[in-house]
Amino acid sequence: MLTSLNLGDGQNLGTTNGRIALDCSVRTTRQGHVCISTTDFFFPLVDSPYLQGRIGAANVLSDLYAEGVGDCDFMLMLLAACRDMTEDDRNICTREMVRGFNDACLEAGTTVTGGQTVLNPWPVIGGVATTICSEGEYVKSDGAQVGDVVVLTKPLGTQVAVNVHEWRVRQTPKWTELTNRSIISKEEAEDMMHAAVCSMARLNRHGGSLMVKHHAHAGTDVTGFGILGHAQNLMDNQAAAVGMEIHTLPCIANTAKVEQSGVLDFRLLKGYSAETSGGLMICMPEEDAVAYCKELEELDGGEPSWIIGKVVADADRKASILDDVKILEVAVSKC
Repeated sequence: MLTSLNLGDGQNLGTTNGRIALDCSVRTTRQGHVCISTTDFFFPLVDSPYLQGRIGAANVLSDLYAEGVGDCDFMLMLLAACRDMTEDDRNICTREMVRGFNDACLEAGTTVTGGQTVLNPWPVIGGVATTICSEGEYVKSDGAQVGDVVVLTKPLGTQVAVNVHEWRVRQTPKWTELTNRSIISKEEAEDMMHAAVCSMARLNRHGGSLMVKHHAHAGTDVTGFGILGHAQNLMDNQAAAVGMEIHTLPCIANTAKVEQSGVLDFRLLKGYSAETSGGLMICMPEEDAVAYCKELEELDGGEPSWIIGKVVADADRKASILDDVKILEVAVSKC
């Protein structure tokens, strides 16, 4: 649809032919530095406006971390206050969203320096994250090599968890079917949502900061296109003719069971279930990946990462999930 507009000037770093960026705009400044910037925003997905703000900030920052940096120099905030709320409700909701967003930024070691605010039917929050660095301080996203393994830093299944939570709260026919068929209990649904919120609210900062140290060759984060969609985008962006084979899918406990029940096809196990503030997906040598996962687990307070696949030679640059893929049930976070 937009191809004829010829967006971009072919000068982006770390993307094939310098085209429009995969996760971030990565540019050389006139002074010879590297400027990495990204933008995103977040619609209501959780009940708490504070958590909406926190997840919104984590989601914006995640694209920056996918470039292998651990520091954001500054953040601009994009805010939409809900015009359809009462004034009191709007003030409370907006303040809590901003507080959550700001708290996540402070945890990330950055600060909100400006932004834009509008009235909107839906409360929305997001931002623009920017870091300035030098060559060698970030990971270009086009260097995956045959023999690399693929690491994932957060479990899948946030879309499933959020929808089941909504079904349960609203007592919808889908929730009735799940309970009548003994697919999932109220307690399991609550645990699933808790795990999803903890995952979405957790920063990928440590994961990004370790990528250069552990010789990562390429990376992205897993969000709206699902794990296979983002894997395919990453392979399409590589300088070498490579593909990806995914052999393991770590999923929040009970999300795979809901998917397999047939109540609704989220396409989780096909790789296309949307994730919000998902994990980093990184291509790196196997020996580095083992050390990376160990160090990251220590920094993230015991939260695991997984080797989920490998990079293979493929002239078609195809990303795929193997037929005998292993599904890992990931226990509820301790957050």
